[in-house]
Amino acid sequence: MSASAVLRGALARLRLSAGQRLQVRLTDHRLSFSSQCRAWAYAKDMFLGKINQHEVFPYPEVSKEELEEINQLVAPVERFFNEDVDSKNIDLDAKIPTETMKGLKELGLFGQQIPEEYGGLGLSNTMYARLGEITSLDGSIAVTLAAHQAIGLKGILIVGNDEQKAKYLPKLATGEHVAAFCLTEPGSGSDAASIQTRAKLSEDGQHYFLNGSKIWISNGGIADIFTVFARTEVVDEDGTTKDKITAFVVERTFGGITNGKPEDKLGIRGSNTCELHFENTKVPVENVLGEVGGGFKVAMKILNSGRFSMGSASAGMIKKLIELTAAFADTRKQFDRKLSEFGLIQEKFALMATQAYVMESMAYLTAGMMDRPGEPDCSLEAAMVKVFSSEGAWTSISEALQILGGLGYMKDYPYERYLRDCRILQIFEGTNEILRMYVGLTGLQHAGKILTGKIKEMKKGNIGVVLEILGKKLGGPFTKVDYGLTGKNGVVHPSLEASAKKMEENVHFFGSIVENVLYRYGKTIVEEQLVVKKVADILINLYAMTAVISRASRSISIGLRNHDHEILLANTFCSEAYFQNNYLLMKLQKNSPENLDDNIKKIAQEVLDKREYICSHPLDRTF
Repeated sequence: MSASAVLRGALARLRLSAGQRLQVRLTDHRLSFSSQCRAWAYAKDMFLGKINQHEVFPYPEVSKEELEEINQLVAPVERFFNEDVDSKNIDLDAKIPTETMKGLKELGLFGQQIPEEYGGLGLSNTMYARLGEITSLDGSIAVTLAAHQAIGLKGILIVGNDEQKAKYLPKLATGEHVAAFCLTEPGSGSDAASIQTRAKLSEDGQHYFLNGSKIWISNGGIADIFTVFARTEVVDEDGTTKDKITAFVVERTFGGITNGKPEDKLGIRGSNTCELHFENTKVPVENVLGEVGGGFKVAMKILNSGRFSMGSASAGMIKKLIELTAAFADTRKQFDRKLSEFGLIQEKFALMATQAYVMESMAYLTAGMMDRPGEPDCSLEAAMVKVFSSEGAWTSISEALQILGGLGYMKDYPYERYLRDCRILQIFEGTNEILRMYVGLTGLQHAGKILTGKIKEMKKGNIGVVLEILGKKLGGPFTKVDYGLTGKNGVVHPSLEASAKKMEENVHFFGSIVENVLYRYGKTIVEEQLVVKKVADILINLYAMTAVISRASRSISIGLRNHDHEILLANTFCSEAYFQNNYLLMKLQKNSPENLDDNIKKIAQEVLDKREYICSHPLDRTF
């Protein structure tokens, strides 16, 4: 029997068993959380100096049935990637072979989160994240699959009407049709609101004519279905006509669609990336996705919903690299000693293991939050997972290559490919710079709405409020902070008590600094990017600390294998994050000598004014 036949059989059995278990699991899940359906705001509330422990403790858990379902899915996918995926040739040929694409479709990987009623696997966010650990082992395949379902068809899933879902999802689930997400244009990258592609309504009101160009579109040359964003004229309630962005589902068969040749990229070379051009493409009005003029919100919903999976994907990549480099370090000898015996090499392994642990912990905590009933807003948490994981992956892969020395630099081995593939992670699905601004400003806005009254009283000189703030400042490190994470009724295991106390202290002073920042800058904070970056970095560390403390507490409490190692990783990370946060909090204080923002701005301005490095050469003379 062929491998593909075996995979098809496993998939068929899986779908039958999954369907039988799904209803029970969802029913139990709804009963467990029915009294807690609300807009979750764990990260946002830390801006107020709060820790809503019930939102993150205990760490999310899957049922035995769901774990069995996950394992049934994982086994054939792992086997396929180990036996049938030739990543070296995919990279060299800059193309995923037809047979490989066929295998991915047979495994159901093009319909992972499409509901079963439309022919998909109907996976939860947690299960989707687990498969992402495996698919990430080939960057080109990972991007192809993510471009298809995490963003390409996601708009149909989350805002599409019943007719749109019934028409498009079945063929997208099987991979018969491939999807792409079309937002970026030559003149608009991170500034999505500045797109120029236009859709003009026909005189009979039955169609839109789409004209414009999109660039760097993943799957652009192979896709059949596109989620396209374009400017449309919208008449407001007051009768005025305005330009607003609208989202459309566009079929290649509508005509007027051409694509350029595949881009020759640094990494993820096997994924298809190209320009797309629309020339009088005739789009039926029923293919508007969401509301006319509501396209920007649709785009943000799509992007916000998929970023969390970068944590599990990056962790999967790093765990594989640890295996490969550990085998090398344990056999390679220098100075009559194994590489693994040297302290500087051990430091690199400790860093990679810690980074992988934190990424996993953040990703699955966020996935668990997103799997709760209702529509929990986890956009901040997902953005933080993306920033931490993309940067941690880059650092870890660089360290792995360093362990291997010259070997890691050679194209005969996979390490340099991992490095090239991973660089894109800090750029796409929102650059890390934009996401830091999003995290910081969203949280500050949340706090600002709640603290407005107090800030107004401070500015009026209300002595009571001033004394309250002064008291917090004078208390400093001597202020006793207790959020109830530890102790008799605590939710954190005693072996993590010191880490929990560090996090509580950081959160307390973070809330005070946020008040101070809002009072100092007011609405002008949107222009203070270096300040907002520090705020975001503190929050990212705090969320990472939360994730590892919650996960490690669960692991030791239920006696998971190697739980002592998890405690070690969690405590090590929390100690480092605690000191990083203290330094950042110090830099955010007014007139702090540690704050070098003015120097940074001045250096940059003097360089940019001349558009060059302006220092004299060290060999120059004045005499």
